[in-house]
Amino acid sequence: MRKRKPKKRILLPDPKFNDTLVTRFVNDLMISGKKNISYNIFYSALDIVKEKLPVQDKTPLDIWKKALENITPMVEVKSRRIGGATFQVPMEIRPERKVSISIKYMITFARKRSGRTMGEKLAAEIIAAYNEEGGAYKKKEDMHRMAEANKAFAFFKF
Repeated sequence: MRKRKPKKRILLPDPKFNDTLVTRFVNDLMISGKKNISYNIFYSALDIVKEKLPVQDKTPLDIWKKALENITPMVEVKSRRIGGATFQVPMEIRPERKVSISIKYMITFARKRSGRTMGEKLAAEIIAAYNEEGGAYKKKEDMHRMAEANKAFAFFKF
């Protein structure tokens, strides 16, 4: 590489829970720089989760974190061209990428859901991921299945 690596930006924690992971999620949820709207959507989704899923020992934030953990993939497949043939090579995922993939899956599948507001859709996706079902969880399972099927090509690692 010719250029030096860019500096890692420091994320400020969110105002309500004082958690940087929430800020990262809200930044990915944000459209056109409307961060306040994103925060409102996220907090309203957690309120809906609190109503619909009354777990005594867990807060809505804990439920959200467990849901993110449930949809976090461990391996992914990358295309590798070797001698005219393209192989799907299973590879482990870096920890930062794991988090960003799970956040992306949750937001994408929440947007695809049917519902009135984005808060309701996001709450439904959080509950589904917490219960190990829904679109984001299925996507993770498909990725793991694909990696398992192509385990024979693991020796082609980059």
